[in-house]
Amino acid sequence: MYTSFFGLNEKPFSITPDPRYLFMSERHGEALAHLVYGVTESGGFVQLTGEVGTGKTTLVRTLLQNRLPDNADVAVVLNPQLSALEFLQTIVEELGVPQPDDTGSIKALIDALNHHLLMAYAEGRRTILVVDEAQNLARDVLEQVRLLTNLETSKQKLLQIILIGQPELRELLARNDLRQLAQRITGRYHLEPLSQSETAQYIDHRVRVAGGVNELFDGTAKKEVYRLSQGVPRLVNVICDRALLGAYGSESRRVTRRTVQRAAAEIQGHTWQSPVLRWALPAIAAAGVALVAYGIYAVYRDTVPAAQTAATAAAGLPAAPEDGKPGAVSGDTGAPMPAAASPPVAAEEPPLLEDELALASDLTSTGDALVALFELWGVPAERAPRDCRDAPSAGYECVGQRGSWTSLRLYDRPAILTLTDRRGDSHDVVLVGIHDESAELSIGGVRVEHPIAEISALWFGAFTVIWQPAGGTSVALGPGSRHENVVWLRQSLAAIDPRYRADPLGSDVYDATLAGRVREFQRDHRLVVDGLAGRQTQIIVNSLTRTNGVPRLTTPRLAKD
Repeated sequence: MYTSFFGLNEKPFSITPDPRYLFMSERHGEALAHLVYGVTESGGFVQLTGEVGTGKTTLVRTLLQNRLPDNADVAVVLNPQLSALEFLQTIVEELGVPQPDDTGSIKALIDALNHHLLMAYAEGRRTILVVDEAQNLARDVLEQVRLLTNLETSKQKLLQIILIGQPELRELLARNDLRQLAQRITGRYHLEPLSQSETAQYIDHRVRVAGGVNELFDGTAKKEVYRLSQGVPRLVNVICDRALLGAYGSESRRVTRRTVQRAAAEIQGHTWQSPVLRWALPAIAAAGVALVAYGIYAVYRDTVPAAQTAATAAAGLPAAPEDGKPGAVSGDTGAPMPAAASPPVAAEEPPLLEDELALASDLTSTGDALVALFELWGVPAERAPRDCRDAPSAGYECVGQRGSWTSLRLYDRPAILTLTDRRGDSHDVVLVGIHDESAELSIGGVRVEHPIAEISALWFGAFTVIWQPAGGTSVALGPGSRHENVVWLRQSLAAIDPRYRADPLGSDVYDATLAGRVREFQRDHRLVVDGLAGRQTQIIVNSLTRTNGVPRLTTPRLAKD
């Protein structure tokens, strides 16, 4: 629609993962290097993780189209929500392996696959398995993946495996019962979102690839895109595409910050309003009220004294002082004149959150926020860790998440929120409490309260909580696990609700009964229903048992002056 208007050959911000548009940031370059290593070196796994929309699939397509060695055969599994049998059948089909007589037998499929891999090895060919969205692999499928690495010669592995997934994949492979699989991973890389400067370069890069010769987004627009997207390429694409459409609709050859804001509001289903009007309208309304009040006062000032003078003269009393000031009149029969009413004062507008962040910008680092967060847990500032990596030494663990206000209410414990102002600067503050429509924050150690809507305009879902794992050690628990923390899990679930009770309460074995109770708990609390007690599930269990000494969002501790 707008391509010819801007002199483009095609839409530059399509969300389809097209390798032609791959922007090779420093992070993406390192990630691609890990993938290339995985397909050119022998054996083991390569694990690539990243948040949704950071470009993992685009990297994989670039690898498959442009970076594969000529002697490579590749099987790609895009939908890993399969049984172990279906998983093997998919690999066999992808590689063109002759089907065994019994396609319903896992042993027959593995024998056929092993024969094919040996033949390929004899011909000097490499065989590569790429599994996308690997965080969705079931426990039995992961075990099958591990067993596939046993297909080898005396010198090297016959199958190289690349697992691509969201951050949950790292937590999944950290489980104690999957340690054999994790130990075979020879390369790991986590793909982070783009920085502010990289986001600006990314926008220009895609415009150039689409045939653009002019800079379509001005500097303020690029900063606003970063603020709204936090550097996640997919969100950048969605916002920029809508912004170009908006500029085309207003016949503007350049996208401005205001156009980007309006585009983001439309994407979210909100009605956009100019920031000037958003703050000016309440001020104008307050000024109007003050003017009306002062007008009433002026009429009262002019009419009441005249009426008082007439009444005084009729009664034969002396007149009030000429300066009009209230006070006692002379004479034994004098009475005090009534004092003139003071004009009403308009209520002072509360400070804006962005203004408070700007004033405290030197005190909104991650280290400052961690100190404030640990103080809520009773850890003195001088002993509080300033880096999450040091939290275990104090008996705690940091957990970084992306979520919503619903997630925060479910955790029900103070959290560090990462806020981004309109200049693109990030600030870490501590969420101390949540009321109905407002929330209590600690900014640089000062407690303030703001509407949730105002905070949401600067918060894009990133938060960090701390917790104390049972026994002081965080261990992922699942079927087959045997650990003292299993006893804590059983007893805690039973204390939360008898429906979650899994006898015997003193058993340290994670059996099928306990897995079933965990699934019920996860379903009731809108968690991923997998029967595994990972960190998120354990933190929610920990929160619901309301251990003494754990600070709560529902019991804010606002300091009153």
